[in-house]
Amino acid sequence: MKAALSSRIATLVLVLGAIAMAAPFALMLGTSLMTYAQTMAYPPEWWPHPVTFGNYAKALRDTPLLRYFGNSLLVASVTVLGQLLTGSMAGFAFARLRFRGRNALFFAVLATMMVPIYINLVPLYALISVLGWVDTYQALIIPGLSGAFGIFLFRQWFLNLPVELEDAARMDGCNPWQLYWRIALPTAWPAIGTLAIFEFLASWNTFLWPLVVTNSDTIRTLPVGLAAFRASMKDVTDWGLLMAATAVSVVPAILVFVVGQRFFIRGLMEGAVKD
Repeated sequence: MKAALSSRIATLVLVLGAIAMAAPFALMLGTSLMTYAQTMAYPPEWWPHPVTFGNYAKALRDTPLLRYFGNSLLVASVTVLGQLLTGSMAGFAFARLRFRGRNALFFAVLATMMVPIYINLVPLYALISVLGWVDTYQALIIPGLSGAFGIFLFRQWFLNLPVELEDAARMDGCNPWQLYWRIALPTAWPAIGTLAIFEFLASWNTFLWPLVVTNSDTIRTLPVGLAAFRASMKDVTDWGLLMAATAVSVVPAILVFVVGQRFFIRGLMEGAVKD
């Protein structure tokens, strides 16, 4: 009896949580399909009648939304590839190779996870400025090509590779690079999927750094572009138009998570929590 009651309570909590998470998306979608008069109505109208898709066409016509979209997609994709390459290589070295100072260096890498981005902002911008990369794709991409979280995730995964598998590969003449590329990396798909989702979402949604290093619409990413779009409305915000642009911006993030959630869950359970 107690078990059944606990199960019902847990189900109710999960349902309420799901509703709370879905409500903002439903409100965003509904507002994007409203006319300007409906978005300004009082008392508020919660669902469009009639449904109109004019806000989407106007958002694409009045703003370089597709340019912002393409910039974000380029930056997020290249950043993910860089994080996967550097994270898997460093993680493999920390997990399977023996060298002096390995543990101390690994803990130093982990310590960088505790440093807020705001502390690095000024020196990193100064470096980017000296290199002449302000308002370029290099400034958006290169600082994010490596990170401590990816190194930690791959190290935890590679630590669980059977020693017998490594010994057999060495007996067959594999050097460390071949061991990494042919033996270890093909087993790490859950970790790859997990890191890819994390980094894609982080890069897609990041706002502060692109705001600091971009000045023109040709380089701006979606979050910064949407903020500039909102600022351009001046006195009165057209919420239907703004929500239409926002709805376009969240589609890739949702698709990436839906497609990769199987790897995400397995990677968290099998890779990140084992030592």
